[in-house]
Amino acid sequence: MESPILRFADAVWRGSVRPEDVPVSDLRRDGVQEIAYGVAMWPACGNVYVVRGEDGLALFDTGDAREASPSYRAIRKWSAEPLKYAIFSRGRADRLAGLEEFDAEPGPRPLVVAQEGLVRRLAQQGRTAGYNATVDLREQGFPRVVWPLPHRLPDLTYRDRLSLSLGDVTFMLTHAHGATDDATWAFLPERGVLLTGDLFAWTVPGAGDPQRVQGYPDEWAVALRAMAALDADLLLPGRGLPICGSARVRRALADTADYLDSLVEQTLDLMNSGARLDEILHEVKPPPALAARVYLREHHDEPEFIVRNIWRLHGGWHDGNPANLKPAPDAVFARAVAELSAGAASVAGRAVSAAADGDLRLACQLAELAAQAEPDDHQVHEIRALVYALRVQQEPGTIARGVYAWAAAESRSKTTGLDLLDVYHDVTEGRVWWLPVAN
Repeated sequence: MESPILRFADAVWRGSVRPEDVPVSDLRRDGVQEIAYGVAMWPACGNVYVVRGEDGLALFDTGDAREASPSYRAIRKWSAEPLKYAIFSRGRADRLAGLEEFDAEPGPRPLVVAQEGLVRRLAQQGRTAGYNATVDLREQGFPRVVWPLPHRLPDLTYRDRLSLSLGDVTFMLTHAHGATDDATWAFLPERGVLLTGDLFAWTVPGAGDPQRVQGYPDEWAVALRAMAALDADLLLPGRGLPICGSARVRRALADTADYLDSLVEQTLDLMNSGARLDEILHEVKPPPALAARVYLREHHDEPEFIVRNIWRLHGGWHDGNPANLKPAPDAVFARAVAELSAGAASVAGRAVSAAADGDLRLACQLAELAAQAEPDDHQVHEIRALVYALRVQQEPGTIARGVYAWAAAESRSKTTGLDLLDVYHDVTEGRVWWLPVAN
């Protein structure tokens, strides 16, 4: 009998079910589901896959700390065989934290395997612990957490390629540059199964996150094409549902590679012509046919952010505007603009006009200038909260929504005394009763 996961996967591919309407929590109530011979899935924010071979089990990613116990119980209900390997697809919190109960079992601990760059990445995360916690708070509204999060360091690392055996099934591990420089994807040739990690996740590739480390869209596309050439029968992504059938797998991987390549080539062409970053950001667009694919939605990252990372990767951080090379402090510039405009209240008023005209990009810029010029003016902060909350309702990507919701919550809590996190969650969930209602 076909698993519910695979039925939903087919419906999402065909467009009869939206990805966001898939009842992931209901699917988890069924435990891990076998989706191919000896291959099972625990669907989550970061999917966990368990593979059974003659010599035991292997995990590809282990989930996050919040789901470690339920995923462990579900896996053990599916199979009591010893866990031989745990493979980390990259150094991300929701890939690393599910091993504690496996480690506590009698017998040898599972061997943790990762690309060698993962150890450097975890060390880097430790050096930027406060920043990472701030970003999680701003982008997702998480209560402030202590970084680095609990994790197991790898017992075995590799550089380019590594093969692991479970007797009758082989893990062919390959290193790739994607959202980070420590990614691992795996192919199981005996089963025709491809494990992509976050290199494929049913969304615009996360190669441009503005608050994270450098992404690598060029090399990401190369990795996608290498995976497509394997002609796998089943693609198991880091997030989202499987893709079944070699034709679908090839198409999804090739389309995603084409999407990235288009952004890269457009950006480089404009850079080579001498264009500034500002011009490039508003000129480069993904091919419309690819942008319409259900697996290339702007759910998290966005093309505009990827373009910025292409610029940073190939051209450095300076945007080509000489005034931005060594600018005045933001507050000094904002006060100068306010003085030219008869005060911060006037700038904030112009932000309201821009919002009314539908130009929320300009509205946010003006509201931010006004708040920087007069950081204690409650009227200015009410307007800042207004325009950023309106912006949240327009944005498709979770990164942008989180940043704008945090800005709205900062100003709203400042003027009302309400808890900042409560306001943040109200804004992100659409409970913004204080917004004006259009006639």
